[in-house]
Amino acid sequence: MNYDTITVLGAGMAGSEAAWQAAERGVKVRLVEMRPVKNTPAHQTSNAAEIVCSNSFKSNHLSNASGVLKAEMRGLNSLIVSCADETSIPAGEALAVDREVFAERVTERLQNHPNIEFVRAEATEIGADGITVVATGPLTSDVLAAQIGELTGRYDLYFYDAVAPIVDAATIDYDKVFRASRRGKGLDADTGDDAAYLNCPLNKEEYEALVTEIAKAELTPVHDFEDIKYFEACLPVEELASRGARTLAFGPLKPVGLTDPKTGRWPHAVVQLRQENKAATLYNLVGFQTRMKWGEQKRILRMIPGLENAEFVRFGVMHRNTYIHSPTLLDATLQLRTRPNVLFAGQIVGVEGYLESAAMGVVAGINAARLASGGDAVTFPPETILGSLTQYVAAYEGKAFAPMNACWGIVPPLPGDRVRDKKERGSLMGCRALASFGAFVRENALTD
Repeated sequence: MNYDTITVLGAGMAGSEAAWQAAERGVKVRLVEMRPVKNTPAHQTSNAAEIVCSNSFKSNHLSNASGVLKAEMRGLNSLIVSCADETSIPAGEALAVDREVFAERVTERLQNHPNIEFVRAEATEIGADGITVVATGPLTSDVLAAQIGELTGRYDLYFYDAVAPIVDAATIDYDKVFRASRRGKGLDADTGDDAAYLNCPLNKEEYEALVTEIAKAELTPVHDFEDIKYFEACLPVEELASRGARTLAFGPLKPVGLTDPKTGRWPHAVVQLRQENKAATLYNLVGFQTRMKWGEQKRILRMIPGLENAEFVRFGVMHRNTYIHSPTLLDATLQLRTRPNVLFAGQIVGVEGYLESAAMGVVAGINAARLASGGDAVTFPPETILGSLTQYVAAYEGKAFAPMNACWGIVPPLPGDRVRDKKERGSLMGCRALASFGAFVRENALTD
């Protein structure tokens, strides 16, 4: 079935990109943005793609997953990356923008596109007919959030107040950690290996030094629009550290049931790392949810034995955010499984960052246009960054689904990967990603 017009809800990074991608493919788009009819507590203007946090779109280097993602998006004539390139300011190898000029440029190009009708109104429902892309972001209005709850059959739109850091497994010093589950639980039925956790043992002096630094760490300020409430089951480590020197040792750093094979005893304290993905390329720091500033996290977490040279693919965050439980709801095409004419894009699907949100808009916009023209939606290859992000949100198999940014940890590893140099490894994965991306684009005629 062909559709004359698609509807895109929200003109943030994802919605702006989705509207642009569909319009560039000859489809009429109705782009609905509630600002300034109804404002959010975070935004200051009515411009599309307004930046309210960092003005950096991260590295341009092709050994970096963010750099490769931008290259893929440029290859698909991304509105967001194009406007970012046009409004860039000096930032080394990173792509940073003048935030006001950038948002003005995006808005101007959307308003002047002959296939886009830019509507200023609050969306209160997701129509049953036609094709709709929902890209309303982490500040989705209460009315529309209730609609999404009805549509998905889930009213637990996720508000994550705490997320722990994630470390690149290739940067862990395995000579200083040991693999074990508490009291020997979790043995692999086939091999007998205890593969559930990596454990970083701390002696008394190391533990006390770590707690001291956590307790005095500089924290990210809480903005007025962030209604943060601490729950006893999900307290940030700095809050626990403030309650007493031994609180962490009786909480997430407790050593009970973890015997260090080097000493034959329980350590004074243990930081546990839990496998984050099937390929075991990522580990998260168990119980280390935090709102320490990222520079502080990098400095303090590297005090932990085994993490002295760790690279973090995601730092811990503590803020209000709304996102759906995509692994149970979406396909990698970003279509809702129960209603394939509805697609989701942006932070609401479970990605972290402006660039990643726009990337989901690229995928949703392309697929919405293909569906509107009577074609089939496409799934990007997992070796690409676009594909790895959509595979993450659609097929995450862990217990605690949390937003993810572009990183090599969610990309399938290189066959027989023995490359230890981080930059060389990234370059090889980047070359593979772009080769796979190019072939996929040609095969599916995604560009002129």
